[in-house]
Amino acid sequence: MLKSDLINVLVNKKQMTQKQAEATVETIFESMKDALCRGENIEIRGLGAFHVKNYQGYQGRNPKTGQIIPVKPKRGLLFRTGKELRDRVNRPPPQTPQSDVSFDPKRGSGGSY
Repeated sequence: MLKSDLINVLVNKKQMTQKQAEATVETIFESMKDALCRGENIEIRGLGAFHVKNYQGYQGRNPKTGQIIPVKPKRGLLFRTGKELRDRVNRPPPQTPQSDVSFDPKRGSGGSY
């Protein structure tokens, strides 16, 4: 799903105009980005949580030359799904009922007309 798909869902389900839906999605995403840049975690019940993880600096090594290179401290972003979403994604797909007539692509529908 793309950001444009989210906008289309708002337009179709909530009877918003295209511009209102775009502004809504942009506002939500910008708020999330700002919070993460400040080092705050985001938790959305039923979906999951974004966590900012701080990594300490360390001494790395250039694999080509073997030269020791200092690696600066940095922050990374982790996403952990919520239990509800994880269970929903792992649920087996619904079974479609089998029809009495089998379909053979070489022979057609298998029924007579």
